[in-house]
Amino acid sequence: MKSVSELTDFYYKNLYPTLEKLEKDRKNLSHRIVMVGIFLTLIAGVAAYSLKGFYEFVLFAYIALGGIAYKFLVHDYTHEFKMSVIKPLIHSIDSSLLYSSTTHVSEYLFEYSHLFSSPDKLSGNDYVKGQIDGINIQFSDLHAQKKHQNSKGKDTWTTIFQGLFIVADFNKHFNGETIVLPDTAQSTFGELIGQWLQSNNAARDELVKMDDPSFEKEFVVYSDNQIEARYILSHALMKKLLDFKHKSAHPVYISFIGTHIYMAISYDKDLFEPSVFRSLLEYKVAMEYVKTLHLAIGVVEELKLNQKLWSKR
Repeated sequence: MKSVSELTDFYYKNLYPTLEKLEKDRKNLSHRIVMVGIFLTLIAGVAAYSLKGFYEFVLFAYIALGGIAYKFLVHDYTHEFKMSVIKPLIHSIDSSLLYSSTTHVSEYLFEYSHLFSSPDKLSGNDYVKGQIDGINIQFSDLHAQKKHQNSKGKDTWTTIFQGLFIVADFNKHFNGETIVLPDTAQSTFGELIGQWLQSNNAARDELVKMDDPSFEKEFVVYSDNQIEARYILSHALMKKLLDFKHKSAHPVYISFIGTHIYMAISYDKDLFEPSVFRSLLEYKVAMEYVKTLHLAIGVVEELKLNQKLWSKR
């Protein structure tokens, strides 16, 4: 698999003419967005002054119209960026990988991972599917949300998960389910209270204590099969998962179910959307796209999923 530096070279050397054109489009687009924003703000100001007592309605309309206008303005630019930059980047890693800018990993797989509660709304994009070193892998951006009603009966939405969701073969059929989550309890409440909270998590299976202090500091493990969980999470794999977590620099959720490993890497943004107010030629912007792709596709290599350490049965 290509290294980050090789992908960066490809980004600048092979895609530079395209990037220069897109950069001109980006500048024009950002100018139009600012103009439309100013226009909508003036309209909202006049409406708020004229419709005294309806400030909440005016604010709602202002935000809604602003969001619709923004999506309309960036639609063509976003599509062109993904087809002429993200797709070639993916194919430079492996030409056999399939890419769709508008679809995502299925809701069935998201729920089957048992990493999060069932969402009331699931959206996503930038779906990639194929084989890396003989291992089936698929991933996409996902945004899972839950609907609630406040005291006034109005619907509100909270985010269950937003980020990169990855599904890959694991060369092993699991009899049970093993879930590895970020250890937020111990980091927030300390070791004693944190361990008590972990042990009394009614939504999860039995807590599995691992004998790697570094791993225990970052993750908490639940499973309905203690022996299998320790068999899966060998010292070698725990180290690889720790390295992967540190490399991603974001919370990582992992489950081992059936014959697959499921990984969810939490971000607070849509990962492959083009920059509108920052130059596409800026090195830091380029590296965000390159590193995210390398991280997702590199799961096979990072975790040695292509090495048949276990046989399927």
